[in-house]
Amino acid sequence: MLISIFISCEATDDLGGNKTENHNGEAKYTIGVASNNFNDKWQTYMLDAIREQSRNYPEYEFIFSDGEEDSAKQIGQVEDFISMGVDGIILVAVNTDAAAPMTNAAKKADIPLVTVNRLLANQEEATAYVGSESIKGGIVQAEIIYEMMNGTGNVAILMGPAGNESAVERTAGYYQVAEDYPDIHLVAEEYGNWNREEAMQIVENWLQGGLEFDAILSNNDEMAIGAILALEGQGVRNDYLVAGLDATLDALEFMKEDRLDATVFQSAEGQGKAAVDTIIKAILSTLEDGEI
Repeated sequence: MLISIFISCEATDDLGGNKTENHNGEAKYTIGVASNNFNDKWQTYMLDAIREQSRNYPEYEFIFSDGEEDSAKQIGQVEDFISMGVDGIILVAVNTDAAAPMTNAAKKADIPLVTVNRLLANQEEATAYVGSESIKGGIVQAEIIYEMMNGTGNVAILMGPAGNESAVERTAGYYQVAEDYPDIHLVAEEYGNWNREEAMQIVENWLQGGLEFDAILSNNDEMAIGAILALEGQGVRNDYLVAGLDATLDALEFMKEDRLDATVFQSAEGQGKAAVDTIIKAILSTLEDGEI
């Protein structure tokens, strides 16, 4: 089962490494793209979409930084962008509750900052947001699994990083839907940090510890795949339902093989391309106001 609800390669290095190639050598403006993690599977799809869309704007050069899921590091990278004098910033925040230093610095420097994929706790301080409502993904995911469970049983949850808006809201969606299913019990939740290996270890621990559960709701596909590998390793895959979110290529392959029960699609391509269009509109608006 695949549910679609969200509408919305060049190598890159961290700051101090190589910039992305400028296609005509005549870039007039620079846009910094602060990524949460170059190793996040879904985010790599979105970054590829940003690069692809950037080719439509030859006057703009895009440079990328890898936050490596370290909020302090990402704050420093955004501050470096500002010191370099970029004309705009696209931000995928590592920690959506700790973004104030970045939004404040950009605002002070009159640099437009567009957030993508993850709403900040202080989103009103940013120029714009491009993305879906995370809670809706969690709601659809939960509705699928609770129905597949015939409205009864225990559910364990694999979450993204603590303080991450997508993880918080998707998990909130699971609980919201559970209010309509009195015989569904959410019995465990742990942070897998979007990571396949971490999720695999968590599920192995659940099994070894005797946790009683019938299904796993994972905040993303990578953790869902980790869960599946753990269940398969113990020879009990068919005893549990597993759902992910993002509809990555790996997840779709697992579904074709009848190894993943459900995933929820959100468009990495759509969000990446829209982020580029939005930041450029914001820069042009600033230019018209005479601030650059």
